[in-house]
Amino acid sequence: MEVNKIIHGNCIEILENIESDKVDLVYFDPPFYTQKKHILTNKDNSKIYEFEDKYASLSEYLTLIENVLKQSKRILKNTGSIFIHCDKTASHYIRTALDETFGKNNFQSEIIWYYKRWSNAKKGLLNSHQVIFFYSKTKNFKFNTLYTNYSATTNIDQILQDRERNENGKSVYKRDLSGNLILGKEKKGVPLSDVWEIPYLNPNAKERTGYPTQKPVLLLNQILNIVTNEGDLVVDPFCGSGTTCVSAKSLNREYIGIDISKDAVQLAISRLNEMIISKSGLLQKGVNEFLVKTEKELDILKNVNAFPVQRNSGIDGFLKEYYEGVPVPVKIQSKNETLDDSIKKLKRASLGKNYNLKIVIQTKEINLEKLFNIPTDVTIIKSLELQIKELTKGTITK
Repeated sequence: MEVNKIIHGNCIEILENIESDKVDLVYFDPPFYTQKKHILTNKDNSKIYEFEDKYASLSEYLTLIENVLKQSKRILKNTGSIFIHCDKTASHYIRTALDETFGKNNFQSEIIWYYKRWSNAKKGLLNSHQVIFFYSKTKNFKFNTLYTNYSATTNIDQILQDRERNENGKSVYKRDLSGNLILGKEKKGVPLSDVWEIPYLNPNAKERTGYPTQKPVLLLNQILNIVTNEGDLVVDPFCGSGTTCVSAKSLNREYIGIDISKDAVQLAISRLNEMIISKSGLLQKGVNEFLVKTEKELDILKNVNAFPVQRNSGIDGFLKEYYEGVPVPVKIQSKNETLDDSIKKLKRASLGKNYNLKIVIQTKEINLEKLFNIPTDVTIIKSLELQIKELTKGTITK
């Protein structure tokens, strides 16, 4: 079968036409058995994408999944693997079907894709992860170890030292005959775990198309980098908006995408022509790059029961409780700011928001007469540290 193309049609019928033992990776993000019709529009609302995720019965749904699994196993090389994306709705059924088709011994990992999304639309715990099952066809599967950075709390100097067991079986640092510590082999970092924090596509991402179940290319890149090399063949029987194929093309893999929806096929082809892939600041820089509040600022916000806001020069936080049904922004007077500067920054950051209450926390002493001359609708309160300093002024000896 010709590769590097998107095929419209029934995935079972098309998989049957793929030669046995030719594929390196099968990945699919099947319908989740939500029993709903999923509808979304693109950014300018010019196109509606929809697909039915309704089945007459669970048995009908599982029959579809089982048939795809059987064909997937047939077309995979002995070194090949399969990754199946699912959520809580039917993941336990899919896991059982995978065990029956590929064998329990070929289960490799249950990957947790973790992301942050905010919603108050349901009662109960917020959904913030999906599951990806990783099975191999045989024990001789291809696998590339990926490494991540050590955590900030890791004592790397200790990791770089060799260890051995002493006479009591306790792990100790290895030393030479002179008692010097022996340094170990080169370390590349921490091997990738089965919990992946990869951001969900935000509504403004250039990569986002409006397809209801679109996954980020970065997620697929990680999968492909683990079990495939350049030139390998990747097949996605439910390719949807074509994310798997975009990932494969970007990483110089061959691909076959299949979908029963003509709209999905056209969208996937369009994406392959444009090759728009969003970058993640979180993954590139690390979460610490987004945390700019000092410990002192965090303590001040905690004292007024406020959430911190990062990377906003005019607003440092929001009170956890609304005032008159509206959020309350908080600005902390910084070390190099006048109180007037702080007020102006808060007001600029609040333009068009109709906040009923805005608070500046004063951290430095100023001339009270000058303060009263500042016309503003901002409420000024003194930090606890400043209040204590004023209370004890003249009584503290150095």
